[in-house]
Amino acid sequence: MLQLKLGIPKGSLENATIELFAQAGWRIRPHSRNYYPEIDDPNIHCALVRAQEMARYVERGTLDLGLTGLDWILETNAQVEQICTLTYSKASNRPSRWVLVVPQDSPVRSAQDLAGKKIATELVGFTSRYLAERGIDAEVEFSWGATEAKVVEGLADAVVEITETGSTIRAHGLRIVEDLLITDTRLIANPEAMQDPQRRARIEQIALMLQAALDARNKVALKCNVAADNLDAVVDLLPGLHAPTVSHLYDRRWLAVESVVDAGAVRELIPRLRAAGAEGILEYELRKIV
Repeated sequence: MLQLKLGIPKGSLENATIELFAQAGWRIRPHSRNYYPEIDDPNIHCALVRAQEMARYVERGTLDLGLTGLDWILETNAQVEQICTLTYSKASNRPSRWVLVVPQDSPVRSAQDLAGKKIATELVGFTSRYLAERGIDAEVEFSWGATEAKVVEGLADAVVEITETGSTIRAHGLRIVEDLLITDTRLIANPEAMQDPQRRARIEQIALMLQAALDARNKVALKCNVAADNLDAVVDLLPGLHAPTVSHLYDRRWLAVESVVDAGAVRELIPRLRAAGAEGILEYELRKIV
């Protein structure tokens, strides 16, 4: 029996990843005493792996596929196949940024100003290459964590840190000089596994369902009834993925209209639909959009 070896990122992305798989159709249950969560699919074997190490394990074939950030793929220079981009994080569905950070009163205004200075970061390889490509000679040292504190305490002239909103950085009295990398989650696969037709088909199936679940998070379905005389006015308000679905009710003078719309637009859209003559307006969440 074909069994895929799947890496689930341990740490900040763990819960968000398990929730995404549940929405996609796979229930994963971690165990507190080991790193091998249960999954309700006998053809998949799960392992919890740090995102920083995921690409290496996938490259070696220890894992057939896994989820990790673009940042750690670039950091390790691992030779893996990027199957799809999955833009979600521990707190939102937005990408994260690796940013160059200095104290508010620092004279540094760009990366060029850090020549001869010390920079602390967990992303040493990428940061070193970023500076070298721009002809900036600075010392880059590895930070085991609490990276922001190093610049506050004067242990480094600048840090390269990951953030979603920048609010924590500002709360520490620090300033973002520039963005070095925008990163999001990638589903990656071992190149040899992708050469095997059965494994490739399964990996592509998982990618399809994860992407479908993620795409559904920012959409909702709207359904309403509308008199035939008001149909054009209501349909004109509904963008949808394609043209709205329109079907006759038992009373032929009325029609049912259904469409998928951006979730953020609903608060403005429903009052406008009602004003245009829509009745019995229903909104419901979606699990997947394929």
